[in-house]
Amino acid sequence: MIPFVDLRAAHAEVAEEVLQGFDRVLRNTAFVQGPDVTAFEEEYAAFSGVPYCVGAGNGTDAIELALRACHLAPGAGAVLPANTFVATAEAVVRAGLRPVLADCDDDFLLIDPESAATAVGPDTAAILPVHLYGQQAPMAAVHALAERHSLTVVEDAAQSQGSEQAGRPPVGLAATSFYPGKNLGAYGEAGAVLTSSSELARAFRMLTSHGSEVKYQHETLGFNSRLDTLQAVVLRAKLKHLARWNELRRAAADRYESLLSDIDGVRLPRTAPGNAHVWHLYVIRVPERDRVLAGLQEAGVQAQIHYPLPVHLQPAFRHLGHGPGDFPVAEAAAREILSLPMHPHLTAGQQEQVAETLDKMLRQI
Repeated sequence: MIPFVDLRAAHAEVAEEVLQGFDRVLRNTAFVQGPDVTAFEEEYAAFSGVPYCVGAGNGTDAIELALRACHLAPGAGAVLPANTFVATAEAVVRAGLRPVLADCDDDFLLIDPESAATAVGPDTAAILPVHLYGQQAPMAAVHALAERHSLTVVEDAAQSQGSEQAGRPPVGLAATSFYPGKNLGAYGEAGAVLTSSSELARAFRMLTSHGSEVKYQHETLGFNSRLDTLQAVVLRAKLKHLARWNELRRAAADRYESLLSDIDGVRLPRTAPGNAHVWHLYVIRVPERDRVLAGLQEAGVQAQIHYPLPVHLQPAFRHLGHGPGDFPVAEAAAREILSLPMHPHLTAGQQEQVAETLDKMLRQI
């Protein structure tokens, strides 16, 4: 069996430090907002090249509360790509805003700035570029669009921990997730925002903690979505390995490209100019994807699909009024995309087996 991710191998590298940290927390009984949370926030901010990191209970909350911290008009439109995990759109709705969908580009499957531009209307207040699969969205074009229309930019950076664009990490206001399978994954749910604004950091922190900075004094209506201290222990231990793990992902992506480039029918992923990809997912495109996926899984290759149904075709978002054909690039990609096993501990032998199995399946089509 070739696992899609190998959390056991990752844990083995940090197990001793994690156990020591758990023991420290249990002895000190600092279970909520303990010193490990503060330490992780400072360390991840430094790693990401921004002044502020504030933890949250999970990545979806992080997006929602980041939007709420910006004080956008209730019911205003927020542009996001149809090709994303549903949490991006879900968080927009939870923040009291209206999802406005845009198509993705055919080369990188990231938000298409031209499609996003046509989606902007008089009540549009925000745009949420999604840094998908491990590389950043076209942020120069996004910021140019935002400047023209006075839009707030909130980046969904859940899949891009450690990525760079033109030598710079995500800036402004970005939300991320530390779900266990992420490049930097906790042992449960966790999330955070990154920002260059002390004002936004303060507003976000209050929202995560019942709208309060001082105990029993509540400046605004808030939520309960704080980063758990035990998860902070895990994240601190793993953060020390993240840069190296990302390099191992890049090496695995290079091996895949070498192994798969001569297989007929495989469309390989590409890195956009100026991006430093961290390969959260290795997403190829193949004909008769469902048949190929079934064959891989039967052979013990745990491939997956990210994502099989664009946001506008999800039953939960029928109220947006879209149907088949409205976002053709995202729909075409959803029929073809296939995520191969990708993690820092993936071996060359495992990748060779994946390539051999994939080649065999495609020859049968």
